[in-house]
Order: sequence, then structure tokens, then C-alpha cells
Amino acid sequence: MRLVIARCSVDYEGRLRAHLPLATRLLMVKADGSVLIHSDGGSYKPLNWMSPPAVMRVVEPDEEQREAGITALWHVQHSKSDDRLVVQIYEVEHESQHNLGIDPGLIKDGVESDLQRLLAEQIHLLGDGFRLVRREFMTAIGPVDILARDAKGSAVAIELKRRGDIDGVEQLTRYLELLNRDPLLAPVRGVFAAQQIKPQARTLATDRGIECLVLDYDAMRGVDDSDSRLF
Repeated sequence: MRLVIARCSVDYEGRLRAHLPLATRLLMVKADGSVLIHSDGGSYKPLNWMSPPAVMRVVEPDEEQREAGITALWHVQHSKSDDRLVVQIYEVEHESQHNLGIDPGLIKDGVESDLQRLLAEQIHLLGDGFRLVRREFMTAIGPVDILARDAKGSAVAIELKRRGDIDGVEQLTRYLELLNRDPLLAPVRGVFAAQQIKPQARTLATDRGIECLVLDYDAMRGVDDSDSRLF
């Protein structure tokens, strides 16, 4: 990765046109060919950028540009479109190059698959006498996250979300309609489980006879964060 702090102006040309007036900015040139223009505030997002695949050429300024104070021009051309980023460099304050190596990628914690695994292992959270039938129980329109049976032996379909909204309730409703057509399973009731459930989703679920369950992810993982709580 190449990092350049420079006084510069920037023009984007292509499907739209955009201009950044002269100011001191951070220019990032990444190994994948992308070029990003950052300021020192406002947002974590770049002010402007060129996504890969792209090719960057450093061009010498002409006489008129040199008289205006431009010392170098970066022409960054996207390889699959007419989009182009033109950076006019007036003064370089810092430049460095770094080999970051291969990044292992972001490892997400608390995603729906984690909730599904933990709830399957702790199926008792649904109530006494519950037992797991299987995870990812397939239907004609996709898999139900968990199929279980309650203490009476009745089938229960559980849909899991990190944040439960109306779309999740609608999804579970469609699964229940299909599952209740199977004489070997019917009657099947539903449980909508999430770390947070929006009030509108809870109202819709209740109206359709679907139970709601709020999951404490840290407690399910066995994490005690009581020391970090004010109350």
C-alpha cells in the first residue's frame, strides 16, 4: 500500500462529474489497483475513489499547469468503463510504501449462524421439554433455521435473526404455511427469535400466533459482562 499526504485537487469524470478543491488529503493506492482520497474528518468513507480494476499513470504537468503550481498528475482509469479519476498534486508532505501481506479477512461474531448453533445446543431456552429435530430443516422455499418439538411432541419452527423485523416474521409465516401442509408435521407453530425484535415485528408476530423470543447472545456464549455494567 502506498500512502501519500499531499496538497491536491481531484476531478472525477465519467457517469458523473465531481470536483474536490485544493486541500491537504491522504491518498491511498492499494495493491488491488484502487485509489482512495481521504480527508481528516467527516466520515470513515473516502471523499472520492476509483475501484479496481484500474490503471494509474503519473503524468508530467504541462507548462500552464506547472505555472499553476501542479507538480504531478495522477490519471487513474477504470479498466472496464470510461470513468477516470484525475489527481492534481501541488505539494507532497509525506510518502511511504507498506507491504501488508495477505489479510485473513473479517471474522464475524454474533451472526445468525452463531445464534442458530447456540440455540440448537441450548434448545431448553425455548421451554422445558423441548428437543431439537434438526437445524436447517428444508422446505420448498428454503430452510427453516431450527425445527424442534415441544414437551407435548408438537412441531415448532424457529426463525432466527440478529435484529428481528417485519420481513423476518413474513419469512417465518411462509415457512409455517408450507410445513402445516405436511400431515406428518402439522400442526406446526412458530417462534421468532432474535437479539432485538422491533415493536412492529412483535405486533405482527403476535397477530399471527407466532411467539417471540429475545436471545441474550453473551449469556448463550457463557460470557459474564456484569463487571462492565453500571447496574
